[in-house]
Amino acid sequence: MFIRSSRSQGRTYLRLVEGYRDAQGRTRHRQIAQLGRADQLTEDKVQSIIRGLKRHTGLPLVDSESAEFEPSRSLGGAWLLTEIWRALGLDEGLVRALRSSYRQFDLEAVIRAMVFNRLLDPQSKLGVLRWLERVHLPGVDQRRIDHNQLLRAMDALIEHREAVEAVVAEQIRPLLDQDLTVTFYDVTTVRIHGEHRLEADLRQPGMSKDTGGIARQFALGVVQTAEGLPIAHEVFEGNVAESRTLAPMITRLLERFRLQRVVVVADRGLLSLDNVDTLEALGREQGLAVDYILAVPGRRYGEFTELMARLHPELAREAEAEAGGGEAVTETTWAGRRLVVAHNPERAAEQSAHRRRRIERVDELGQRLARRLDNQDAGKPGRGRRSSDRSAYQRFHKAVVEQRLSGIIKADLTAPAFHYEIDEEAWAAAERLDGKLLLVTSLEDREAGEIVERYRSLADIERGFRALKGTLDIAPVHHRLPERIRAHALICFLALVVYRVLRMRLRANPPADVHSVERLLERLETVQLHHLTLDGESIQGISMDAAQRDLFKSLEVTPPRRDIAV
Repeated sequence: MFIRSSRSQGRTYLRLVEGYRDAQGRTRHRQIAQLGRADQLTEDKVQSIIRGLKRHTGLPLVDSESAEFEPSRSLGGAWLLTEIWRALGLDEGLVRALRSSYRQFDLEAVIRAMVFNRLLDPQSKLGVLRWLERVHLPGVDQRRIDHNQLLRAMDALIEHREAVEAVVAEQIRPLLDQDLTVTFYDVTTVRIHGEHRLEADLRQPGMSKDTGGIARQFALGVVQTAEGLPIAHEVFEGNVAESRTLAPMITRLLERFRLQRVVVVADRGLLSLDNVDTLEALGREQGLAVDYILAVPGRRYGEFTELMARLHPELAREAEAEAGGGEAVTETTWAGRRLVVAHNPERAAEQSAHRRRRIERVDELGQRLARRLDNQDAGKPGRGRRSSDRSAYQRFHKAVVEQRLSGIIKADLTAPAFHYEIDEEAWAAAERLDGKLLLVTSLEDREAGEIVERYRSLADIERGFRALKGTLDIAPVHHRLPERIRAHALICFLALVVYRVLRMRLRANPPADVHSVERLLERLETVQLHHLTLDGESIQGISMDAAQRDLFKSLEVTPPRRDIAV
């Protein structure tokens, strides 16, 4: 089979001709198809005919010997995040905020790359460059991004921090209730890497919320709305007292958002009378209502022993009267302020049982030590080294401290012989505090039950911190300069904003088998961008199944197209 040309009226025509042998064995030719005028068959038309013939005959469309394949790049997650980023207006907003930075590269694109990396595959700044080799970020010239640009973009973020945070506030403000905003505030600690010391170092040794021990770290405070949207953050020294962080954060919040009323909900570590006085003073200075719901920390529950002796019987009766033994709520006053008390009988039973087991273990140890000393005095020393009353005291006291039972089990270290007592009255007082939640609040126009419900919503901000430390992998931080640490925290905060907006969209229209942002991004990871060159022609394609296409649509995001810019 071959192509034969012929001329007619000065034009060249092409025909597809087949050779065959007739019955006598002679070679003959016959026309299979008329291909038309040669001057009208462009390269595109010829390639189209070839591809059509291959498709209909089942031959491979691509000749692997003549095709040049480029490594495929992950597209799905980056496409989704880019659409959310643009829907929030952060692309244009950051361009405005960073306009005065005279830098010869696209600052917004570099910052976006670092933010998206926290969400898709958290890496160090050098790791970001390796990650960029495996993904496609729409609208970003990834080949021109280098490590120096990443660091300079971080410096620009902090240099224009006020403008950047104003942009974020401007984009978030339409999502907030301007009349009554309930804000949740909490502080976490972020571990760091390195031992080098600097002047005015943010990296200070403090009690770690991750390990419970002393670690070199910095502290991060986050304000979040009742809907779970982060709206402000601040970085503090690693040894700062939590109670000292509340006033600066609320002041910053009021600078960013002109609200008529703010209700601050904060966890146990933030309750102090100084904080309460400061919040009330802020309200008077700003001319608006600054209310609060603050939990009483467990270490201060001893101050409420007498109060619980009076309230516990009533709460226990109310809880028992509730269907299924539900929660009982009441209120009283403390230090001249409203105190709401909730009693959960199921939680109380768990705490009491746990304490009882701890007391029994320590009591069993004490009895063993006493029997050993008695046997020694009776001339039956038993195995091992000889014990003394002093060594028995030391071992017993260590167990009491480890089990946090010093208020209930009393050992007289000054007595000549080993002896201890269990304070039954203190034990009963501790059990009366079990299952209790104590909340100090300035809200007078809300029922006690609603106050408790508002506080319990604070658990949502804890999930935000888990996202920061898990999905966004904020720690450990390898930066040492305070401004770079603040820039790292701001990048993670921007990532948390996008994460929470995605979470809100998921909740509004949940797909069948995707219930978390992490699972969503995992499902979209296999949406890949492919590129090859065939006979000098550049061909681009996207691998995406119907379920992935539906995921984009359920989040109100247009699925990626094959003709996206590379």
